[in-house]
Amino acid sequence: MKRDWGIINWLLTGCLLIFLMVVIGGITRLTHSGLSMVEWDLVIGTIPPLSESQWIESFRKYQQTPEFQKINYHFGLDEYKSIFWWEYIHRLIGRLIGLVFLIPFLYFLVMRRISRKLLPRLLMIFALGGFQGFLGWYMVKSGLVDVPYVSHYRLAIHLVAAFTTFAFTLWVALDLIYANRYGGNSAHGWFRKAILSFLVILGLQIVYGAFVAGLKAGFVYNTWPKMGDQWIADGVTAMEPFYLNFLEGLAGVQFLHRTLAYLLVVVVAVVWYKSRKTNLSDDQRFGINLLTALVLLQVVLGIFTLISAVPVWLGVTHQAVALLLLGANIFLIHRFRKGPEVVKIDRSNVSQEISAGT
Repeated sequence: MKRDWGIINWLLTGCLLIFLMVVIGGITRLTHSGLSMVEWDLVIGTIPPLSESQWIESFRKYQQTPEFQKINYHFGLDEYKSIFWWEYIHRLIGRLIGLVFLIPFLYFLVMRRISRKLLPRLLMIFALGGFQGFLGWYMVKSGLVDVPYVSHYRLAIHLVAAFTTFAFTLWVALDLIYANRYGGNSAHGWFRKAILSFLVILGLQIVYGAFVAGLKAGFVYNTWPKMGDQWIADGVTAMEPFYLNFLEGLAGVQFLHRTLAYLLVVVVAVVWYKSRKTNLSDDQRFGINLLTALVLLQVVLGIFTLISAVPVWLGVTHQAVALLLLGANIFLIHRFRKGPEVVKIDRSNVSQEISAGT
């Protein structure tokens, strides 16, 4: 099957823009800029304030929010501008992603370069992107009413949706790049199960990373490997009912985030070790080595982010590597994917049955 590199490069560009969106989103969150724009207008919101009077009007609206009244009450216009721009850039990139997907899509559709099999998958990417925009509005709205921060549950849903859109877009691109050339076979069953298990744990880790960010749980117990002077801090089980410790408790959420990281290291170490003794393709071996390296890098970044009390550049890098880690995991799953079974027909038996029938 001939590859259409125009469509492939278009999808990979979309992945790159989603990656950039996640990075800017991390900066927006860590600089506490996410609630600076109180209005959500798809067209007019593309243009920032251009005059002094427009800036003053925008600032006046921000002054009505809980964040200004309870936290940033000391802000003047210059301080407001400094947080406005990050949220504005974040939303602008979201609109850019929409255009980058829509315009080439229409072109490829008119030129009849999109197959019937590919069309529903591209429409799914559009649906995921539109849903992500809705979730962004839904998340920000939670911090504009009574409390000066967004719900960590809504933040987690927003982040997971972005990661899901990235993963699905990458998967579609990989299908086109490899053009149904499957990498797995019946002997790779163990690797497929292990890599899928890794994906499940990674998914939970991404959710708990969002919980840590939303609850600001990275600003407590800034020591490693212990939590303060204990391996399991008393605060991990301080809340009642018990399950709330791992949904809303700062210590409990951070503890699970640490624990899931250790699980990821164990799984990838076993996969890497077993791969040394197994005959694998170059793509499969590359994917395992990349996944292993990214896990180790992510653990180191996580430790330094924690003990440094979450500086912006480390927190953003930690989030960016999480997306790269997901990308490597998706690549590896794709390369170990087993093709459809080919049914072999014994032609001699068929001939005999035909002769007997005649």
